[in-house]
Amino acid sequence: MRRWGGPVLVLLACAAAAHALTLHFAPSIIMSRAMDVLAERGVALHAFTPTPRVTPQTQQVVRSSPDLYYALCRYDLSDPETRLTVAMGPWPDYQSLAFFDARTDNFATLRGTGKAVSVRLLPPGSAPEAAAIVSPSAEGVILIRRLAPDAARFAAAAQAGKADACRLERISR
Repeated sequence: MRRWGGPVLVLLACAAAAHALTLHFAPSIIMSRAMDVLAERGVALHAFTPTPRVTPQTQQVVRSSPDLYYALCRYDLSDPETRLTVAMGPWPDYQSLAFFDARTDNFATLRGTGKAVSVRLLPPGSAPEAAAIVSPSAEGVILIRRLAPDAARFAAAAQAGKADACRLERISR
């Protein structure tokens, strides 16, 4: 039994290191690939792009809800002199504006049931400002979700989506 102690400890150390490295690097790799796929599918940079209504034929994201309207905006704030102005138009039912960083973390979610929402997204390391969110990473994705359980409500949500905005702005200091 004594001669197996060293190899077992080495095996456990290697397993723990592999686990830690996977947890550290996997989210960045997943989000990098997701950003590439979104770009290939025509999701605009710094503009909201609505997705088709979720059906078994259009299902591409794991467990998207067929009861929701989705719009996506990819962003790149690698230039510290830029800001993103994000607006979500009014919608009478449930709607949310969710921000995801380059590691797939949801770092902010704003609900806007029955009202419009507007916020600025600042590059990493920016000083906090009123009505602004500082992104933990230079790149990420913003997602709007609206409750739209049938074709008529989906069409109405798409119409409401015309008031959504995701605009890159340059500031001068």
